[in-house]
Amino acid sequence: MKQIINISLGPGNDDYELDVEFQGQKFAIQRIGVDGDLDRASELMLTWNKQADAIGLSGIQFPYTIGSRAMPDRKTARLLKEAKQLNTPVTVGSLLRDVSHEWSLRHTHFIFGGNYFTNARVLFFSGMANSKIARVMQEYTPNLQFADPLLEEGLPRLMSSYNELELYAGRVKGALKWLPGRRTVTGVGPVKQAADYLLQRAVEKAQVLVVPYYGFYRYLDKLSAADLRGKVIITTTAYADRVAYLKEKEVGVIIDTTPKLFDKVIGVSVLEALLMAALQLPDEKESSDDLLEVISEMEMEPRILYPGGTEHRVNRFAYIVYPLNQSFLKKLKTIEVVSEVAPGAMDTVEKMMAYAPPFVYSPVTGIKSPTGVEAQGWLIGLGVTPEQMQAHGPEFTTKRLLMAARLARRLGAQIMGIGLFPKAMRSASLEVSKHAVLPITTGNSYLASATLWAAAEAVRRMGLTKVKNGKILRARTMVIGATGAIGAICARLLATAFEEVHMVGRNMAKLLTLQESMQAETKGVELHVSTRADTHLGDMDVVIAASGGAAKVLDIMRLKPGCVVTDTTLPSVFRADQIVKRPDVLVIRSGEILLPGNNIEMKDIGLPPEVVYAGLAETIILALEGRFETYTVGSEPQWEKVKEIYRLGLKHGMQLASISGVNGTVSDEEIARVREAALKERKKR
Repeated sequence: MKQIINISLGPGNDDYELDVEFQGQKFAIQRIGVDGDLDRASELMLTWNKQADAIGLSGIQFPYTIGSRAMPDRKTARLLKEAKQLNTPVTVGSLLRDVSHEWSLRHTHFIFGGNYFTNARVLFFSGMANSKIARVMQEYTPNLQFADPLLEEGLPRLMSSYNELELYAGRVKGALKWLPGRRTVTGVGPVKQAADYLLQRAVEKAQVLVVPYYGFYRYLDKLSAADLRGKVIITTTAYADRVAYLKEKEVGVIIDTTPKLFDKVIGVSVLEALLMAALQLPDEKESSDDLLEVISEMEMEPRILYPGGTEHRVNRFAYIVYPLNQSFLKKLKTIEVVSEVAPGAMDTVEKMMAYAPPFVYSPVTGIKSPTGVEAQGWLIGLGVTPEQMQAHGPEFTTKRLLMAARLARRLGAQIMGIGLFPKAMRSASLEVSKHAVLPITTGNSYLASATLWAAAEAVRRMGLTKVKNGKILRARTMVIGATGAIGAICARLLATAFEEVHMVGRNMAKLLTLQESMQAETKGVELHVSTRADTHLGDMDVVIAASGGAAKVLDIMRLKPGCVVTDTTLPSVFRADQIVKRPDVLVIRSGEILLPGNNIEMKDIGLPPEVVYAGLAETIILALEGRFETYTVGSEPQWEKVKEIYRLGLKHGMQLASISGVNGTVSDEEIARVREAALKERKKR
């Protein structure tokens, strides 16, 4: 049986003896803690020289691997110097540690869809101690922060790039040692308070915290459960007591870069000593490529732990909101005050706000899918109203959307939704998708789905039609503008819920092609095509206005009592004064979506709590699904994506919350009034 000795500068009360089988060989592993006594550690190395097959030194500060003066600390340097005089190989696990740091990040990022760390806000308590992780992490996210000058030197400053870390390690750190009175200034008073505040804010904003093994508790003890709740912690050799400690702090995920090969967790120095003895690796000069090959063949994967007991995944999104008019601008407190003091200045304020940089209007938290995946995000505000968009042109809006995308990436978002813009701005989404620093979606696919979802629900609530086979509504429906991209999708959606669909358009050849393709998809549905809407308009139970041309042919006075009109156009087909002439007709625009989750928090967007517009819902669905890709752009959604996003919405617990009309949410009372008026009108006829 081969003997592995672990000499630790840590406490002796953690000692253990362990017999294991590894690579077909038997090993006895013994840990001996010396409580920081360097002389005792030296004596033990001499005692076990030639008796042990390999010695692992632990409880030490790992030598830095960054900076021109990177070297071990005094204690580590002394032991490594003495180890060179021995016949038995001695290791501190530096090679395995470096390889496992890189491997653990790449492996984790890969197994979770290649997007786990994308744009994540990552805080390193010591970039110098974890420079390998930093070097790899910068491939996945630009949002890195390093607390080295703050925690090592007491300076109230965080570094924000790997290049800064290299400069600090190579030049600045050494120069700081020669500043007279530095510790006296930075260790007390306002400077220390500023440093503490800066660290707490950095922890609060970070999604991932990288905590060194050495000094683990010192880094975290001042942080509460409120500071660490739900965070991802990357560390090395997470012993049971450390896992329990992080559980008390309500940490969401622990990524332990040290592989766990046995029932008991053992450190990297012991594992490397084991590898040296089992595979005859000569010493730490063995190439990292050879060691990585060994790790791969032996499937020495990093540990991913969930202290709360269930898998915890939080994906991140951003969504653009903008004021529809001056009244929406007043949701900002400062502008509300201006409007009260000088209401005549609002036109000037509206013009000035158009030039304001994008800003965070509201964080969004508490969204949780039935699958267990969570989503958090940010509503990013633009100050430009539709009128100002039209006044300045598409390039003006595109520039601000690209600025918003950069802000979203800095916040940690992995996808951004840009919502529904006026018709003249539709091309902006295509330009933004080409140049944005993260994937973009307009939400139009789910908007189309929610629009027809709302139409079917409105017909059911009206209660004027019968149901066939428990699902299909016995009603006649019409799509005006059926040959357009949106119109064709509306026709296909209607065919899934109603027994008769009339498709109206200018081009008969396109209509016949659409009809033919739909006949192959749907069975038992009557499909009709026509170039004229007025022929059967008065017989329809549902009419979809899917193009701006519908305003020329859609006469509200000719509609059937109880008809539900769904207007997808901007501007709307009907004016308010036209709608009031037909109290027996229900005009709607779309449906709003109830988000899954119990404690959703978000500022007012003009809807009830936990309810969002369909475009925002699409962005959230893609985040929950981990589909960080450009999904819907332009004004013409694709039928396959409409079907897919509807299915994904159901998977993640999205529900139709309400039906929106031209003046806001359509209440049950309003639907009841339209129904009553329709019944009275039908009796007259």
